[in-house]
Amino acid sequence: MRAFLRRAAALFAFIALLWAIQVVNWITGYGLNPAFGLIPRHFDGLDGIILMPLLHGSFGHLMANTPPLLVMGGLLVATTTRALLPVNAVVIGLGGGLVWLFGSSAIHIGASGLVFGWFGFLVVRGLVDRSLITLGAALLVGVLYGSILWGVLPGQPGVSWEAHLFGAIAGAAAAFLVRTHVHAPRLGGVDLD
Repeated sequence: MRAFLRRAAALFAFIALLWAIQVVNWITGYGLNPAFGLIPRHFDGLDGIILMPLLHGSFGHLMANTPPLLVMGGLLVATTTRALLPVNAVVIGLGGGLVWLFGSSAIHIGASGLVFGWFGFLVVRGLVDRSLITLGAALLVGVLYGSILWGVLPGQPGVSWEAHLFGAIAGAAAAFLVRTHVHAPRLGGVDLD
């Protein structure tokens, strides 16, 4: 229980950090975005792979990302135990790296790539692990946020669909690459195809 409370406190601290950075960004006229956002195929934009999730274009942008960060982050905190850092490293590193390699020429910012990464991880991990807990988390995320998958398609101006797509791909990859420990019985002989 103590470890869960530490992870939950870290999640709330992360979201508080996002809001504090947003205030500073707003005060500076959003000067942090071009300085630290992800700029594809520019070495100046490489730091954006890590810093992109911390920056937002407006308070509305951050407000839209906060509820899914809380819900999916809460499910990660409750079910991922010690694998939380490796999962986030794969989502941020691989997802951001793919945006840097293949993204459109723009400054990519926002935590939505992280949101899509967590979504991809939670859904695919449920199918990979097949424990009651991970399947339940996958079902809950699918029901609550399944419609966000439309966000991986291009067409909405000012939205980094590449961060959404590559975040989801990185999250799915993390489900295969990072073994999580959920102390619950697996469903044997269940065909999920």
